[in-house]
Amino acid sequence: MLALTRPADHPRLCPHAPSPALRRSPCARVSIRSRPQGLTLARARPPSAGDGETETTAAVTSSNSSGSLLSFLCPLLKFLGGGDPSQERNDIVEVTTSSLSSLARLPWGSSVSTSSENNVNPSASVPALQLYEFEACPFCRRVREAMTELDLSAEVYPCPKGSLRHRDVVKKIGGKEQFPLLVDASTGVTMYESGDIVKYLFKQYGQGKNPSFGLLESTILTGWVPTLLRAGRGMTLWNKAGVMPADKLELFSFENNTYARIVREALCELEVPYILQNVGEGSSKMDLLLRMSGSKQVPYLIDPNTGFQSGDHKKIMSYLFRQYSSISG
Repeated sequence: MLALTRPADHPRLCPHAPSPALRRSPCARVSIRSRPQGLTLARARPPSAGDGETETTAAVTSSNSSGSLLSFLCPLLKFLGGGDPSQERNDIVEVTTSSLSSLARLPWGSSVSTSSENNVNPSASVPALQLYEFEACPFCRRVREAMTELDLSAEVYPCPKGSLRHRDVVKKIGGKEQFPLLVDASTGVTMYESGDIVKYLFKQYGQGKNPSFGLLESTILTGWVPTLLRAGRGMTLWNKAGVMPADKLELFSFENNTYARIVREALCELEVPYILQNVGEGSSKMDLLLRMSGSKQVPYLIDPNTGFQSGDHKKIMSYLFRQYSSISG
């Protein structure tokens, strides 16, 4: 098995060196080139309690309550979710609960409302957008849904409870441990607050369109449903998570896909960073996915460190927990 090494530095915020040209092999990768610029904190807000956020001045009380609830749910859902996430699971239960989660969030995060011309640059290999989040967080889910609607790619840095790496990076960047945190290296913007992030993404990349009806407002009502149904999967670091891969994995996904959700949860529990290629219905990257995998189905995972590629969520799960375990051979 290919030995993995931990990079000397934390994930770069503004890439400086040009990346290799796009390869036309089955492992070819497409994303966007970010230009080095100074990062500025877009908004300064008081730190929130735990992992909750302050969304707007009018919603401070509600959001603080949500943060407290999430802090309470974390240990409870971890207990209900049951032991070792690497062990074989009942696939019927997994798929059923993930499917119900998708139903709870329809119609958000499934199709592209506008395809951003600024999204993909074939001559580059690093997305300009960097998202620090964890899969079970309803506010992070809101941002990922918006990215699917905008057909945006991003570098995702999972920040599960018990994080060994990325939560410290978040505190260094923004001064507080709050999620989600977005860094847009192409504009120099760094910001917390999921509602503000969604509005920024649509303003910057939405070609004049607004978020789909209910995307922002629905989070408080149904954004918690996937977290509850999935019993906190994608919330806590697995105690056998290993070192970070030398190169980021690449995942073709869209937010509300039943099977992709299960894979993203595993990546979060392993704290493995990856390039997220959103391919919702109508995505500009759908032809690329078809050329690479022979199918338009997601999830599709590529690991450039080992050459592993698969579109089967069960094979992907088995591979991830075997390859990125601290006890892997």
